[in-house]
Amino acid sequence: MRQHIGLQDADGPYLRSGQVAEQAGVNLQTLRYYERRGLIAKPARSPGGHRAYPPETVTLLTVIKAAQRLGFTLEEVAELIDTGRRGHATPDLCERAQEKIAEVDARIADLTTIRSALGAVVSAGCDSLTHCICPDCPLPFADLAASRTPEEN
Repeated sequence: MRQHIGLQDADGPYLRSGQVAEQAGVNLQTLRYYERRGLIAKPARSPGGHRAYPPETVTLLTVIKAAQRLGFTLEEVAELIDTGRRGHATPDLCERAQEKIAEVDARIADLTTIRSALGAVVSAGCDSLTHCICPDCPLPFADLAASRTPEEN
């Protein structure tokens, strides 16, 4: 049950900062940061000086967080939201999504390589990054460390 702070508009009661943050699953610092960045509108103030957010702020914050989980940067999210605020469709959303897919594919390839290397470390029984004594050590660090002079270490 949400508490109201006494302000209302055509959409219903306004929400306090804590209520918005809780419902959107963000902390108060994130809420204020998004406000400073212009991602969410500066709220009205209650007669007591409290920030008074319209209920749709929760929806907007949820959209922002979902877009970030999909890999969009906050700057990219801001651009997409700004385009939508001007009443225009975002025709480049599909293009941007395709770019994100390519980025995700590249990260997956990197992570697959890392996983494979870590698997080789485990299989070989490596015990040190710099002085591994296992036969056929897959770590390049051991060779690099051994080639350094004592003054460099």
